[in-house]
Amino acid sequence: MTTTKRLRSAHITQGAARAPNRSMYYALGYKEEDFAKPMVGVANGHSTITPCNSGLQRLADAAIEAIEQNGGNAQVFGTPTISDGMAMGTEGMKYSLVSREVIADCVETCVQGQWMDGVLVIGGCDKNMPGGMMGMLRANVPSIYVYGGTILPGRLHGKDLNIVSVFEAVGENAAGRMSASELKQIELHAIPGPGSCGGMYTANTMSSAFEAMGMSLPYSSTMANVHDEKVASAAESARVLLKAIELDLKPRDIVTRQSLENAVSVVMATGGSTNAVLHILAIAHAAEVEWSIDDFERVRRKVPVICDLKPSGHYLAVDFHRAGGVPQVMKLLLNAGLLNGDCMTITGKTMAQTLADIPDVPPADQTIIRPLDKALYKEGHLAILKGNLSPEGCVAKITGLKNPVMTGPARVFDDEESALAAILKGQIKAGDVMVLRYLGPKGGPGMPEMLAPTSALIGAGLGDSVGLITDGRFSGGTWGMVVGHVAPEAAVGGYIALVHEGDSITIDAHQHLLQLNVPEDEIAVRRKAWKAPAPRYTRGVQAKFAFNCSTASTGAVLDNF
Repeated sequence: MTTTKRLRSAHITQGAARAPNRSMYYALGYKEEDFAKPMVGVANGHSTITPCNSGLQRLADAAIEAIEQNGGNAQVFGTPTISDGMAMGTEGMKYSLVSREVIADCVETCVQGQWMDGVLVIGGCDKNMPGGMMGMLRANVPSIYVYGGTILPGRLHGKDLNIVSVFEAVGENAAGRMSASELKQIELHAIPGPGSCGGMYTANTMSSAFEAMGMSLPYSSTMANVHDEKVASAAESARVLLKAIELDLKPRDIVTRQSLENAVSVVMATGGSTNAVLHILAIAHAAEVEWSIDDFERVRRKVPVICDLKPSGHYLAVDFHRAGGVPQVMKLLLNAGLLNGDCMTITGKTMAQTLADIPDVPPADQTIIRPLDKALYKEGHLAILKGNLSPEGCVAKITGLKNPVMTGPARVFDDEESALAAILKGQIKAGDVMVLRYLGPKGGPGMPEMLAPTSALIGAGLGDSVGLITDGRFSGGTWGMVVGHVAPEAAVGGYIALVHEGDSITIDAHQHLLQLNVPEDEIAVRRKAWKAPAPRYTRGVQAKFAFNCSTASTGAVLDNF
């Protein structure tokens, strides 16, 4: 449907229903001439639940004004959010991944139910990005994503702080390496205002992926929420969307196998979150694009890590932005033959055209973005491991480790709380391999993140010497000898459910191996004795998610029938 407009066309075909439908719009203040204008949805994720989303309203206001000034009618609706940082370590964390699906449903439902000509989605916290993108791809009307922007760093004693600083400080305090008063000061100073968590954590990883995918404007993924350029970018995004409506340029014209490869290449080059694997699989599913977990490993082997960004590096997203941001990284990859330059973007330009004026080399007065011949790591950091513990594949973040290979005794936990308690009590020792299970998409349910245990390990000085594997997820702020998304998960009888305390487990990122070193005949005996646990939830959204979700290796989506 072009600029004849979806809604007007629908009214013509509805005959007698046309007048009552128009009356509803008159009640909203519409004039007769407004029915000739495109009706543009603004999916506004503003809320006071979390700093990530508390600064979105002024972006929505700027987008609405630009739509109205440039010949469109803005139709505003809300989308929910869950704060991962606030819910971490609680039962609420199990709703985080669930919220991705709820957000996608909200966008699809409103856009299709109200027969909108296009949609601008604004989001801040982690699941806002993939949820919004999945909804846009399902509806497949001209769309653009407006990221709410990153947070500015907190400051204490002349050092930058961020949300992960607090979690790691808890571990240091428990290990006797930090006083309670110093922990309190970090808690008070880490989060100075609105914006999403400041490292290359999940929110900034996914916003960067969207820019690389061509679904957001250049530089928009690394702007700070409180800066005026973020407001200007929201307004420009609205103007670009109206042009896309004229051109009938839809998300599925942009999100292709080639543009997904561009997104994954940028995730690898920037040292992005393990959650990108899960979410890009889900986005590919929504776009009906062929993309598997093995494609991440294919891209990893050819794309180096060239950005020194937290959590495994030194700098924050605001520093990355000043150094040239995603366009600079993409130009380096394009020149090296590691980027598909002919992919279309929401502006109507190809990616190569978009990057034409970007310098061929990063600024010399910074060390955040490096030339490829001075990469931090020659290959990407998100390795896909397989073996008898995870035949469908799992995700290991292998940068920042002295030796990404270990074999050790299993320390088995069926919930996050007992695992965290063991760390804080000093019961976990160097060389142990912690196994946190029944935390997958079905078992959690909702595949909660394990930032509290991993941060506690780092705070206790065990980040390099203790392994942690789980069928749950990790925060984008996690680093260390960690392996997540183990599939099949424990709740469906995956090998991880059959691990006993003290079993030998090998994590070998060089051989891409996650192995339970127990004879097969013993495994067979354990499998015969294993019984599936009763569902943790039998009603409501968690029960629906657990019943319908796919395995993590296909994105933990709800409609993979």
